[in-house]
Amino acid sequence: MNPKQLKVFLAVARTKSFAEAAALVHMSQPAVSLSIKNLEDSLGGRLFTRTTRTTHLTPEGEALMPIAKSLLASWADAEHELHQRFTLNMGKIALAVMPSFAASLLPQGLLKYRQKHANIKVEVHDVLADTVVELVRSGQIEIGISFAPENTQDLSFQTLFNDRFIAVIPSNSPLKDIKELTWSQLLDYDFITLQRPSSVRSMIEEALFRESIDLQVTFDAHQLATVGRMVAEGLGVAVVPALCERQMKEQGAICLPIKAPIIARNVGIITKAKAPLSIAAEAMVETLLETFADSNAV
Repeated sequence: MNPKQLKVFLAVARTKSFAEAAALVHMSQPAVSLSIKNLEDSLGGRLFTRTTRTTHLTPEGEALMPIAKSLLASWADAEHELHQRFTLNMGKIALAVMPSFAASLLPQGLLKYRQKHANIKVEVHDVLADTVVELVRSGQIEIGISFAPENTQDLSFQTLFNDRFIAVIPSNSPLKDIKELTWSQLLDYDFITLQRPSSVRSMIEEALFRESIDLQVTFDAHQLATVGRMVAEGLGVAVVPALCERQMKEQGAICLPIKAPIIARNVGIITKAKAPLSIAAEAMVETLLETFADSNAV
């Protein structure tokens, strides 16, 4: 049983005439007769009783009427929905985004996407960088935005830009007039960073370990916004991705470059390798690349 057969069946049932039904569905009368015969054969019995003058539905044909109408309506709805999705007139996508990007640059990309595809709903999960990777790897999320993962065996990574970490100090700090800080100058003060597990903290610890610099953490917090506020209140100093510069300044802290060891890492789009994206997700990747790739986004 297929949609074409059901359309022919309903045409014959409404007109009670194979000839009139043929004109209605733009088919020859023999083709209509063959379609009904094939439908009856597939279902296992007669749907019409037919004489030289009249055509009537059998009880089984009467039972098929509402079913055929419902099936064709569902078929039309499905066709319409898929067409809308392929033309980006409806749909929904979910993004997993590390908080530093979500709170700074992501809104700019979402605005451009919204201007192009106003009917697509976007769900944003602002989670730790490592969680972004796992959500994409597990297939729960189509698109992630984070630092380049260490293991990309089953993932695809498209670089948007390189993010260099910066120092964050209180507004009244004696360090505020120094153009570029050294780690030794910075670590004379209480150090504030993120709690483990955190890719930001790991990058700081690994870079300092390679330089044999001892890192003593006085305060740690779960969110970069909390770190920024603690610095602004004078509790200590911090080092954060440059993505957070605007957020840190809004909280009252001062941001300065910090030299060797320089900590920098690519930020980009993470998708699952060899897994096709939805049309809406493909459009999001295209928009993000247009907005941020090869630009001075930070």
